[in-house]
Amino acid sequence: MTSLMVLLQVVTNYLPLGKGLAAIGAGIAAIGAGIGIGNIGKNAMEAIARQPEAAGAIRTNMIVIAALVEAVALFAAVICLLAVVL
Repeated sequence: MTSLMVLLQVVTNYLPLGKGLAAIGAGIAAIGAGIGIGNIGKNAMEAIARQPEAAGAIRTNMIVIAALVEAVALFAAVICLLAVVL
């Protein structure tokens, strides 16, 4: 949460409003990815605890889904940062 506050302070001091909102969007995208991947890991561990014999398949699916979430978040962050730079 403090990183978001620091980002907000930098944005309000140095960037015009549109670019500031893009920078905040990049921060929110990164935070959202962390929350999403954390939930994926939590649910995968619960599933492995319930069905240990399916651990390999669950782990593989967890990694694939986490990679997709991270890719979407990275794409959002790149778009926001391009809006700041351009």
